Amino acid sequence: MTHRAHLFSLRIAHALRESLRDPPYGLARLKGDLLAGITVGLVAIPLAMALAIACGVPPQYGLYAAIIAGFVTPLTGGSRYSISGPTAAFVVILYPIVQQHGLAGLLIASVLAGFILVLMALLRLGRYIEYIPQPVTLGFTGGIAIVIAVLQIKDLLGLKLDALPVHFAAKVGVILQAVPHLHLPTVLVGLVTLLVLLKWHRLGTGLPPHLPALIVGAIMAWVLTLFGSEVATIGNSFHTVLGDGTQVNGIPSTLPEMRWPWSRTLPGETPLVISWHFAQDMLTSAFAIAMLGAIESLLCAVVLDGMTGKKHSANSELLGQGLANIIAPFFGGITSTAAIARSATNVKAGAQSPVAGAVHALVVLLAILTLAPLLSYLPMASMAALLIIVAWNMSEFHKASHLVKTSPASDIIVFATCLSLTVLFDMVIAISVGIVLASLLFMKQMAEMTRLTDISANTKLLQEELPAGWKAFRIKGPLFFAAADRVFGDLTQQTPRQAGIILSMEGVSILDAGGLAALQKFISHCRRTNTLLCMTDFEFQPLKTLAKSGFKPDNITTFTAPTLADAMTRARAHSLSATPRPGKSSPAD
Repeated sequence: MTHRAHLFSLRIAHALRESLRDPPYGLARLKGDLLAGITVGLVAIPLAMALAIACGVPPQYGLYAAIIAGFVTPLTGGSRYSISGPTAAFVVILYPIVQQHGLAGLLIASVLAGFILVLMALLRLGRYIEYIPQPVTLGFTGGIAIVIAVLQIKDLLGLKLDALPVHFAAKVGVILQAVPHLHLPTVLVGLVTLLVLLKWHRLGTGLPPHLPALIVGAIMAWVLTLFGSEVATIGNSFHTVLGDGTQVNGIPSTLPEMRWPWSRTLPGETPLVISWHFAQDMLTSAFAIAMLGAIESLLCAVVLDGMTGKKHSANSELLGQGLANIIAPFFGGITSTAAIARSATNVKAGAQSPVAGAVHALVVLLAILTLAPLLSYLPMASMAALLIIVAWNMSEFHKASHLVKTSPASDIIVFATCLSLTVLFDMVIAISVGIVLASLLFMKQMAEMTRLTDISANTKLLQEELPAGWKAFRIKGPLFFAAADRVFGDLTQQTPRQAGIILSMEGVSILDAGGLAALQKFISHCRRTNTLLCMTDFEFQPLKTLAKSGFKPDNITTFTAPTLADAMTRARAHSLSATPRPGKSSPAD
């Protein structure tokens, strides 16, 4: 694939086609995919469950997403090594949806988001994701990390809270009021799990810390239960009613069942009522999900490109993610996107192609069918500890800290604004305001780069002295709406009663509609004051813009010249023609 072609191409199964062709797929590469798929599958099992719980739904719905989306995306998308499934970034969007509209609302929003992602792919919008500034992405991911961490305090401390308020400040208030009633055995299990997660790498086993940490937590919870201190687990916290009416504690060991997304309800939920208000909520949520899914998926693909030297197809990846989010909810799978940590694990484990992603999905499916009873023993405090680590990693604190220490004040303002708005309001507002604010600050910086310089006394540029009453100026920088009025305003003030002006446009690379309007306004001013204006040294784009606008010099008060030297010649000629001949009376006599 040629340089940057990955930003424009679109075809289904792009990554699979490319990876099977170059180099040719054989037994050695299949072995690498199998080992990588098994490794990342084992990592994905606890993460998928924990993230589903964080979104407010039973853990099996996270596993269903890892199975369906984890299988569909690699086989239809544009990134060779991406692993799709539930991710921490979605928690701040999905949790409020579940609170207001239940599981059915979440699944419907996911399907709509899938269609939006497919539309974005068809419109070739994948390339525009690279224009989102880093302070914006770091700001909203940092804000999401804070929200996720706060949501885990309830399970980490064993607080008896049925539901948390929607708004962040209210959540914090309710949690603080309940902290004195924490459950010490639960806190002990959570802290030990957290300790294993943080220190496991020192053993140098190469095994990801998720599984050993959860096993240690489960053993501790079982021992405490023997001594009469019951700790909340997946098994005693979640209950599922099967199609035949049987109630299952924890995770049912059955295949994902295909049903209409709007027909699924959790125990205690009322059936979904379709209304205009509901439709508005779903469209708003779907747009937020699609935007975040696109950003996270393509950022993940960029990270993987850097790790492997390969190139992803941005639009093909959006297509694969869209198809996965359309299909998965029909099997109970919650919203999914590419997960950076799991995808990086996939690469490090030796993945060779998207086949590794499909193998990962099959490993999760096998775990549901064979290990569901054991998974029910996992403590809720251990799952909360795992999500706190996920939130910390997601925050990319080292990058945020570096940005605050080394970046201009404008970038810091954008970062702080996005982070605060994500925490206090929601991610859609944060990203929208962040991009607008970043754009305005960028335009301000660009406008400040445009300079007007008086070169009348510059002997290096002007080989001869200007005629009496003439001045020469040079504009350097983009002449667009944010800068043009200031530049020509300054020029008007500096030339109140000039016989003529030479204006060099050599440094003007861009002239937009706003710049053109300001220029035409200055030309009209010169005509009113009988000031001759000679413009010279046009770059291609400004010259093209002038031609398209129909501009033509009248050769009476407004002239053009190809070079500065030619402009000087025109100025001297007009100066001589305006000088009274010897023996003639001047108009002043």
